[in-house]
Amino acid sequence: MPFEALGLDPKIAKAVREAGYTEPTPIQTKAIPLVLRGHDVIGIAQTGTGKTAAFVLPILQRLSTRGSATNRRCMRALVIAPTRELVVQIEENVRKYARHLHLRIATVYGGVGERPQIQALRAGTEIVIATPGRLIDLMEQGHVDFSGLEVAVLDEADRMLDMGFLPAMRRIVKALPKQRQTMMFSASLSKEIETLTNEFLSNAEVVQIGRRANPAELVTQFVYETTKEAKLALLIHLLRDATLDSVLVFSRTKHGADKIARRLSSSGINTATLHSNRSQSQRIAALKAFKAGTVRVLVATDIAARGIDVEGISHVVNYDFPPQPEDYVHRIGRTGRAKAVGDAISFVTPDDRGNLRDLERFISRGIPRKVAEGFDASAYKALAPTMTSWRPSRPSAPRPQRPNTYASSRPQSRKDARPAHGPRPSAGGNGRAAVNSGPRFADRTRRRP
Repeated sequence: MPFEALGLDPKIAKAVREAGYTEPTPIQTKAIPLVLRGHDVIGIAQTGTGKTAAFVLPILQRLSTRGSATNRRCMRALVIAPTRELVVQIEENVRKYARHLHLRIATVYGGVGERPQIQALRAGTEIVIATPGRLIDLMEQGHVDFSGLEVAVLDEADRMLDMGFLPAMRRIVKALPKQRQTMMFSASLSKEIETLTNEFLSNAEVVQIGRRANPAELVTQFVYETTKEAKLALLIHLLRDATLDSVLVFSRTKHGADKIARRLSSSGINTATLHSNRSQSQRIAALKAFKAGTVRVLVATDIAARGIDVEGISHVVNYDFPPQPEDYVHRIGRTGRAKAVGDAISFVTPDDRGNLRDLERFISRGIPRKVAEGFDASAYKALAPTMTSWRPSRPSAPRPQRPNTYASSRPQSRKDARPAHGPRPSAGGNGRAAVNSGPRFADRTRRRP
């Protein structure tokens, strides 16, 4: 089925073809006609199935064929996403599909200056893509006008719940006009999402593609059982295989991501990092280099597990096994996208075996175990100091004994100052030594302040 068959404007369909897409995905085929008819829609689909285009394309169709309700060019469509990276990615898709249309597009997110975003909102923009936190900041400052809003989208709604954005979501939705079209997209349909559907949407049509909570079918999954100390050596060993040409490595912590990246870089592997401690410009540069192929490995925390769309990722490596099955599903969904194939590799230590059993019950299948051919952990003993600490190892020769300068430099106590023989200091009437004599207790006014 061509995109024109969905009722899209020829200009939009042309831009989609120029982007390299010839036919819609199942979520697009079912959701786009409903959105074009004006229904509120909740879309549930596995990651990598084209949910972004499922709401972007009908929004562009609506804005290109209907005049604004007001005479001024005000905000007509709002897309809320949980992370800055996802906002930037959605903006790229919107500009790609709207290349033959005359629409103004603005992004609103933290980590960068507010001034350019305020100027874009004041100048007038039809489509705004924003994170909840920065949008509320600009709302409080009076820079946001929702009076002409027609369409609102909550993308990656389950992720926003996980990140604690529920109060912000409610505050934003409450400020929107009552008469609007609302869409919500999520990778899973939980009880919390169903509650939000009843709260934010009106008589919503549910579009669900695929089985709930199952990873992408095109992803080959397997597990390496290892130890915590050998994981880094195992990763370097696997990366010697040239078929691992675009690898996304997940670390549980920001500090751990930096450590992995530094060791890979020192081993001659082009590596970049992506986590919340990186500045916005650093995060954008890392993603751009990874997409362009100049960086072979991107080490990231779960900030990259949701919504980040990088074509051609060959492998996802769970260096730190995720504690929640849902996080595993979203992590491995970064590969095997858009009908491509990919591999998901997980390192499992003895501490992770319980989480692995929970995951296998969650996805209703076992994950094959694999042995790394030719891997000998003892051959990587040289890496042992750096696997636990990034400080240079100390020489093995014993240190010379340091002189005990403390004992010779500290002031002597009165007990030590007593002569070995001779009478004790005079005592007062109560038998105690007179403590108010000697230079130590001289007039305090003479002491240097």
